[in-house]
Amino acid sequence: MSEATDDVRRALTIVFRGTDGLARPDVERAFSFDMEWVGPHEAEQVVDALLTAGWLKAQGQNLCLAVEIGAVDVPFGWFPRPARLLNPAQASGSEEGVEHERTAASTASERAASSPGAGRPPQPAIADDPRARLTRRVASFISRQSGLDAEELQRRAERKINAFQLITPWMAYALVAREQGLVMDDIVKALDVN
Repeated sequence: MSEATDDVRRALTIVFRGTDGLARPDVERAFSFDMEWVGPHEAEQVVDALLTAGWLKAQGQNLCLAVEIGAVDVPFGWFPRPARLLNPAQASGSEEGVEHERTAASTASERAASSPGAGRPPQPAIADDPRARLTRRVASFISRQSGLDAEELQRRAERKINAFQLITPWMAYALVAREQGLVMDDIVKALDVN
């Protein structure tokens, strides 16, 4: 079995542990709020994808497993890749399922390549944010203090921006600084516009 299939089997084992079926909102909540595998806005897409791929079926008011997933070993601390839940492998494992996996993988990579922030440096902050002017200076300060070169620092800041989506570049740099264990008082002073 592929890793993609194992991820789906493990996720379903955890969500449906001890129950034969769950209401759709409960399944969505398990994927988003309980396990925090996907965002709340993606949980509905995950459930739709699992229904389409044949992993789940509607039975009355509940959703239940459509296939026997057998004994599944879930390692401590394991979590699935969200892309494998949003574009799951077909439950049957047939040739159609393999083709679906290829199509889903290529669609996901095309979507990532065409996403607004892909491959670009952090976007300028909102024009009326006075801290936006200080971004370069803060980045230089963090680079010197942490020992990270500028490219690595920028890469990490971009990852923060992609993960949080609604943060400014200076905030992303501040998060990286915190991650590096820098004294935040110095960062706050550098960002102070008063």
